[in-house]
Amino acid sequence: MSTENNNLYDNINVGDLPKSTPGWKIVVQEILADKLALFSLIIFTLITCYVFGLTLFLSLRDIVTVDLFAINVAPNDEWRLGTDYGGRDIFGQLIIGTRNSLAIGILVTLLSVGFGIVYGVICGYFGGHIDNAMMRFVDFMIILPFLMIVVVFVTIVPSYDIFTFSLMMAVFLWMGTARLIRSLALQERELDYINASRTMGSSHFKIIFTQLLPNLVGIIIVNGTLSLAANIGIEAGLSFIGFGFPEDYPSLGTLMAYAQNTQTLQHRPWVWMPAAILILILMLCVRNVGEALRRAGDARQRQG
Repeated sequence: MSTENNNLYDNINVGDLPKSTPGWKIVVQEILADKLALFSLIIFTLITCYVFGLTLFLSLRDIVTVDLFAINVAPNDEWRLGTDYGGRDIFGQLIIGTRNSLAIGILVTLLSVGFGIVYGVICGYFGGHIDNAMMRFVDFMIILPFLMIVVVFVTIVPSYDIFTFSLMMAVFLWMGTARLIRSLALQERELDYINASRTMGSSHFKIIFTQLLPNLVGIIIVNGTLSLAANIGIEAGLSFIGFGFPEDYPSLGTLMAYAQNTQTLQHRPWVWMPAAILILILMLCVRNVGEALRRAGDARQRQG
């Protein structure tokens, strides 16, 4: 019986064994299968390329310069999206504002998610007293009043740029990622491949960055994608209530803030509505792509 089994195994070629599908192929297949996610990805890419490309030919100084002879002009051949109460071109503000909002959203996502990953994986991998001490700091950061600190920041800092504003936001938006990665790292650290690496004498740095983190890439991508949509919305909300960028540095939120004026809200929708529609489109596009990536990650886990 044993001889028959050995002969059976000898007849099996390694090339005949089923191979797992690479992660990137699963992502591509999932997006191609989801027409809404594919359409959203195309729309988001086109908007991003168009906005960042067109801003190379636009002058911020010309766009924010007040023109008293073109106040509250409705859309026409000269002003494609009309002007605001200062005679400033809404189309130019929309293009540069979209670029600024996207830049802030992407930069905040990179900073907050990047720091959250490192912080969370250290907590989860080492555990014990290190985990307890570091998570108490996370709890402290969570209870801080984010909006109140933003108000103080905007008040005491005379001028700030995209990086400074993004850094300020990222300081208070990394905790969710850290808690997510920590919970996953706590599970991964008990698996056989981590224990085997420890037994072989691999350093903690090597285990974390060459073995543990690569197995969390799917979750990290999904978390980063959904965080991008949230960060775009947060920036727009802060600018809308007056705690973002000033009017001479447009963003989608500053354009939306024009709607706080009753006359503008009711009688001049061309001033604020394009920005509102664009915010909705961008957030929905990112969300749809994020959902497709989440399903791809679930499929990858089921495949093992």
